[in-house]
This record gives sequence, C-alpha cells and structure tokens, in this order.
Amino acid sequence: MARIAVIGAGMGAMAAAARLAVAGHRVTVYERSGTYGGSVGRYAHEGFAFDTGPTLLHLPAVYRDLFVKTGKEPLERCVEMAQVDPASRHLFADGTALSLPNASRAGFVAALDGALGGGAGAVWGAFLDRARDAWDRSRRPLLEEPLRSDWQVLRRDPYPALRQRRLLRPARQAGTVAEIGAGELADPRLAALLDGYALSHGLDPAHAPAAAALLPYMEETFGSWYVSGGMRALARAVYERCLARKVEFVLGAEVVRVVEKDGRAAGVELADGTVAEAAHVVLGARPWPGLVPGQELWRDGEVTVQPRPGQGVVPGRFLVLLSLRGSRPADAVHRTLVHPPDGAAERAAVFGGRLAERPTVTVLRPDDPSTRPDDAHEAVTLMATVAPHGPVDWTDRAVRERYADVLIETASAAVPGIRERLLHAEVRTPAETAAETGAEGGAVPAPALAGADGRYLHAANRTRLPGLYAAGGWSHPGGGLAHAGMSGALVAGLIVEGDGFRGSQ
Repeated sequence: MARIAVIGAGMGAMAAAARLAVAGHRVTVYERSGTYGGSVGRYAHEGFAFDTGPTLLHLPAVYRDLFVKTGKEPLERCVEMAQVDPASRHLFADGTALSLPNASRAGFVAALDGALGGGAGAVWGAFLDRARDAWDRSRRPLLEEPLRSDWQVLRRDPYPALRQRRLLRPARQAGTVAEIGAGELADPRLAALLDGYALSHGLDPAHAPAAAALLPYMEETFGSWYVSGGMRALARAVYERCLARKVEFVLGAEVVRVVEKDGRAAGVELADGTVAEAAHVVLGARPWPGLVPGQELWRDGEVTVQPRPGQGVVPGRFLVLLSLRGSRPADAVHRTLVHPPDGAAERAAVFGGRLAERPTVTVLRPDDPSTRPDDAHEAVTLMATVAPHGPVDWTDRAVRERYADVLIETASAAVPGIRERLLHAEVRTPAETAAETGAEGGAVPAPALAGADGRYLHAANRTRLPGLYAAGGWSHPGGGLAHAGMSGALVAGLIVEGDGFRGSQ
C-alpha cells in the first residue's frame, strides 16, 4: 500500500483516485477550490439551475467501466441517464432547419436527405465510413493506451481523405476539417455541420487535422446522453464513489509545487508551506511553471504539451444562463445549434483572439424538472466558443453585456419570444472559468487528435520525473468528460501495473 497525492479534484483526477484506492493505495486529493468536479459546475438562482461546464455525455462506457471497477453499484444505479432524441437541431443562415436523431445511422441519413436533398445523406454517410476507418486505425493508441515511446505513429493522420482533382494542378487530399468540408462534403450546410463539431470542442476547422472526423463519428455512433440533474450529478456520483473507497479530500488546499527527493516525486507542498509526503503524485491540472523546480517534465520531440508554438489560441466558453417565464414546449429540442452566415469569419475571430460578430450559438433546453422552480418556467443555456480571457477582457462589463445580447438575439431563432419571457440572465465567461479552475485564460482543453505532426496531442500520462503522472483534460488523451475519464484509467494502470501497462484490453 502506497500513499498517493492527487493534485486537483477534476473528473480525470477523481477517476484515477477511485481506481487507485480500490487497488489498496491511500489516496489524498488536494483541491485549490472549495469543491470537486473541476469544470463540471452548477449555477443555481431562485429555483433555476444550469450546468456551467459540459452538458452532455458521450461514450458513457468510460464511466460505466469506472463504476464497475470501483464498486458494486453500476453507473445507472448512481445517476439517471437518458439518450437525447433528437440529438441536435441545426438552423442554418439560409433558413434550412435540420433535426438529427440520436445514434441512428439510417435515421441520420434520412434526415439529411429530407432537409438538404441532393443525396446529402449518402455524402455524409460516405464521410462517416471514412471516419470509422480513422477510428479503427487510431482508437487504441489515441484513447486506450498511454502514449508509448513510439508515439510518433500518431503524427500521421489516420483519416483516409479522398484525392480531390484540381484544374491544371495535381490532385491532393484534404488535410484539415475545413478542407474535408470544401472538398468531400461540398454542400456548405454539411461543411457547417462538420465545422460545428470541431468548434464545439475548441478546434479551429481551418487547422485541425482531418482526424477530427472522429468527433462526429463518436457522437453519432455512441450517442448523446443527458444526466438527470445535469453533469454535476455525474461529478457528485464520482466524488461519492471516491469517498466510499476511502479517498480523502482536502478542499481549499492549493499545491504550489511537487516535492522531489532522490530523483523522484516524493510529495507535494501546499501554499501554507505544509509538505505532504507521497510515493506517487498525480497531477490533475494544467502544468504550470515551477511545478517541479528545475525539472523538464516533458521534452518536445518525445511528446508535446499543449499549447504548442504555432497552434495558436486555445479558446474558452461564453455562457448566458436564462431564467424564463412560461413552460417548456412539448416539442422543444434539447440542443439546437444556430449557425452563422460566415463561419470562416467566426473562426478567424475566435482563434485570432477577437470577438466574433456572428457566433455559432448552442441553445440548450433540458426537459429536467430539477432545472426550474416549476413547470410554468424554463431554464435555457446559450453557449458559444470564444477567445480566452486575455486577448479579450472578459471582466469588462460592457463587453460581457453586449456579447450576451448577441447570443440572446441569435437564440431567438430557436426560442421565439425569448426576450419577452426573460426573468434573469447570468453571464459566465472564460474569466470565471480561469478563476474557478485555474486554467490560464479560462481555456478549455480539446480532445487529442492524431495527425498534424503531433501538434494536437497532449502531455503524456507518465512524466520524466519518476513517480509523477498526469491525468485530466490537459494530459493524454485530452479534454472532454469521456477523455478525462480515460486519462484516470491510464494513470491508475501505470501506477498499479508499472511500466508494463499497455492500456485496457
């Protein structure tokens, strides 16, 4: 039995903590804030409640596995989950409306044909076939294994892009999401659909590798799931599982550095000067300068650490949480995306550190009694991907209010009469994310992707300092609820099984 210190109480860190405790280790989690869950937060106001982080769960098998491996009660006994159907509704600038079913390939194709015509379903279906090939080629090294010493294999893009003929020029293959949209999907609405998947994960379609095709493939194959009570209920279930396995939480305890002794991690030092000894340390937060004084934890050329020079801005999220009078209509859709007329202008602004005049706005209308005081009211969340705090001053009240008004106006296409129903609006920006989670600029980590010479990979779970490991969205395999859960499983496997661990079987 070893003593293990975990830095941070995010989802990846807690997933590692629970698994390590079951393996017989004494685990203590040190969290700088006053609560658990990391970015998986909840805001409540006069009977209304809203998620302030992730809002839907994809790949629920990751958390099903966590609960199976750490106790007798399965995930579904700890939280109530349901598939969202339709999975999403899309409103395009030309007036086209498209509703897409959850986890139904045939239904997806039929919906595209019905709304877009022109064989759009077949075009998208062929794209998903290629995305499935990319999934099959990269799934294990990208998601199920720690980054190996030969991780360079992930520099190559696994997406089998079609060769596009060009007048008087050699044929070429799509190398980015935007190039897939322009060359393989052709219809600008299909291209906007694909761009929306990338943008929602904080990826710039103009530069993200074609391997980002895995994101729509995973969502459309494994479905979109809503947890009753919001994603905070999932975080609470993982926290309670940790407590049941005797994990100790020390909240309001900021770790300032990892203690090194005899060439390996030997504990953590807190802001008050206290040193907690440990045989292993798990970093569940974004690495910061001075984490281990004088130590280079990851070396470029062995594995990358985001953000890497040349990758550009890592965006955050802007939320407007709306308390509305009037009941939620029976035909309301849980998630609607209102696409802008000029997606390229939006991308240039977001990843150039500016405000987009016409952003993509995601409108969330959960049919969940816990989100509203009664059935005569409705809780609605508006969300946009934006530049982080720093390039944009998200503490400026005028900027916040003006951009909130842009989102509300855009959302009126999905929620008619939204202004007349408004009781209260709460604005949350990357500045709040930075303050609550410690992420620089309130940036939200994207999932790891193969291709682009490895620029979209994250820090390896094993560092160059023996005894120090990394879990959570800023480490392999990247951001998102499912990916964070995977990182916890990988770190626990490395500590329990040692260097011979090769991932899940």
